[in-house]
Amino acid sequence: MATATSGKGPVRRSRTRRMGESAFGLVLVGRNVLITAIAMLLMTGGVWTSWGTAQHAMLTKGREQGTMAVERCRQQVCSGRFTPRDASRPGRQVVMARAVNPAKGQRFPVSVKPGTDEVVRTGLPGVLYAWIPFGGSLLLVALVIAGGLRMRRTAWVVALLGAALLGGAYATL
Repeated sequence: MATATSGKGPVRRSRTRRMGESAFGLVLVGRNVLITAIAMLLMTGGVWTSWGTAQHAMLTKGREQGTMAVERCRQQVCSGRFTPRDASRPGRQVVMARAVNPAKGQRFPVSVKPGTDEVVRTGLPGVLYAWIPFGGSLLLVALVIAGGLRMRRTAWVVALLGAALLGGAYATL
């Protein structure tokens, strides 16, 4: 039996009031579940977007690797000569997403995406660059966590991790 205490002793609450309190609690739990699902969806989207490039930058074993010498850059891509690590394979022209404004002749360690002439920068700069979409999603999720879930400290930690990832990518490129 639901009772409350007052200065005069226990007070019984009506059935309507008890059901109203239960419904309001259910609404609050549903809101938190929905906001958590939105935060997880944003983070999943960041990981999904990053993984398309990150897998080639991180998991290089068994992939064709070498260096790329930048010859020219256009709006979104740079092209240049690929020199494979395996000397028995011939070099060829490849393209790479333009992350910064590289100087002509600058060389980068790269890994070739299978079945294409597109390369991905490897090493720490390439890995951090590949995870930039995830860093952005962490910053966005921090806002959702702070505003929607009212978990300010957790939001600060998530935001700092996202900012560190983006800052690290900027510093290494």
